[in-house]
Amino acid sequence: MLKHIQGDPLRFIFLCVLGALLSGCNQAPSQTGFQEQVVDENSSPLFQVDPFWPKTLPNNWSSQQAISIFVDQDDHIWWMNRDNEARGDDIGAEFDPPRQLCCVRGPAVIEMDQEGNVLRAWGGPDHHPLFPQGGLQTIIIDDEGFVWIAGTSGQSSITKWTKDGEFVWDFDRRPTDPNWEENNQQTDILGNKGRFQLDNDAREIYIVQQKRVLVYDMDNGEYKRGWGGHGMPLSEVSNEPIAPYVFDGVSLPPEEEQFVPALHFIEISNDGLVYVGERGQNRMGVYQKDGTWVEDIYIGAEITPGERNRPPYPPGYENRGITECGSLRGDTPVPPCGTMYKMAFSKDSENKYVYVADGTNNVVWIVDRLSGETLGHFGKNGRYAGEFHWINAVATDSHGNIYTGEVETGKRIQKFVPVMTVAGG
Repeated sequence: MLKHIQGDPLRFIFLCVLGALLSGCNQAPSQTGFQEQVVDENSSPLFQVDPFWPKTLPNNWSSQQAISIFVDQDDHIWWMNRDNEARGDDIGAEFDPPRQLCCVRGPAVIEMDQEGNVLRAWGGPDHHPLFPQGGLQTIIIDDEGFVWIAGTSGQSSITKWTKDGEFVWDFDRRPTDPNWEENNQQTDILGNKGRFQLDNDAREIYIVQQKRVLVYDMDNGEYKRGWGGHGMPLSEVSNEPIAPYVFDGVSLPPEEEQFVPALHFIEISNDGLVYVGERGQNRMGVYQKDGTWVEDIYIGAEITPGERNRPPYPPGYENRGITECGSLRGDTPVPPCGTMYKMAFSKDSENKYVYVADGTNNVVWIVDRLSGETLGHFGKNGRYAGEFHWINAVATDSHGNIYTGEVETGKRIQKFVPVMTVAGG
């Protein structure tokens, strides 16, 4: 029963009542046993959506694309409220006079507590001249409590702020020549700086961009090192497109030594391994911090085309220009491609689990980090609690909860709590 419960509030209440009868729902361990998370037959931990989280946003704010989520050292949840697709029926109260009861655009940076109350909120196009303009992508809170945000447009960069939104520092490296063309060997100017990670101990910024990982000093922005796929030096990284492949629903994508764009995330585990998500190849490349390749982990690659694939044409549509994933060509919608959107580690000391947000299948994959084995997944495409539409953000807290964010027209954040039972009673 526990494996199949979804976002139904009645089932959630039933689970708590049942747990209370047995051991006390969400209470401290009893004298005869302790609480542990329920796992299924594949040793995949189970989670249940909290359908009442978060609280309603204040000030008539609308919830827009939740592109990035980060949980800080106080277990506060920070997320980016990207208004790329704010529709008229989302912001009808902005008109003069207002045309609807709800809503107006919410701030771009929102901090919440564990109960889902808004603690701080700031940011947006008018906040500061260097606030990322369009394409908001990543938010990270460093160990000193500063807020780092970045966007994907050329004139956006990685910027550092106080928790109250006061500007501190700008990474820059924006192109100034409108005719400038980027290559994988250049490190002083970058076209896309939106997907990055911080190594607080080494004081370094890691950026995934084009077909490479670049590392810069976290305090002064100086370039330090970089590498391409499987640890190759930047001088060997190709500037040509990766050849597409035809998805057959059975095979892995053809092997490729280069990184396969789009690179969608970079994360660093507690034991110092660097994980790079390749949406074009449906794999995570695992590296040491100096760029030494460790292994590749494929997730959902046989059942889902990577972003580099050529879509199989439906009968009669071979010559109607259907060439891209996740777009409309002619009169036939093509589903999105790739399984590597974002990822988060479980917060235990060993980072036992890897949680991968997959916006194509609209699930969170659960992977055993050390073995690389996919244990299971939760979620499905849909609009009900516990379902996803274009999930693109995932984060964890110290209590074992998982937070997710949706883009495109999903436009929401959700919280999933561990399903617990009493052991040793």
